[in-house]
Amino acid sequence: MSRINLNAIVVQGDAATLVAEAEELGKQLVQQRLSTSQIRNIFGTVRRIEMNWPERPQDEAERQRVTKSQRELLLLKPKMAYQAKRERGRGVGMLTDVLSEAIDLVGKDRTKFQHFVDFFEAILAYHKAHGGN
Repeated sequence: MSRINLNAIVVQGDAATLVAEAEELGKQLVQQRLSTSQIRNIFGTVRRIEMNWPERPQDEAERQRVTKSQRELLLLKPKMAYQAKRERGRGVGMLTDVLSEAIDLVGKDRTKFQHFVDFFEAILAYHKAHGGN
């Protein structure tokens, strides 16, 4: 697998790079026989984090939700690592490597997190478009 330009995608929000890299990764994940359910398992957690992470926290309760969301995102890394070792095939490991590096780039930044979500969503879409089941 060639090196993915995660800095352009997550940090800079470059949509053209996001689309190109997501399509290539989606194709590779189909070739590795990664199932849609394996991706959706992780993606469901990311969507839940997205819903709970307010864009502009207004009060202490919302600031606590931000902190909790940031923590959940970081804790997704060991969960993905565990899933990658448990599953057969290289697909989960490949996806885990990319997403873990992307999570590191997100840090505590809501805008970068949104770029991460967009990238993950595009990977899922291209995986399906290229015959993933």
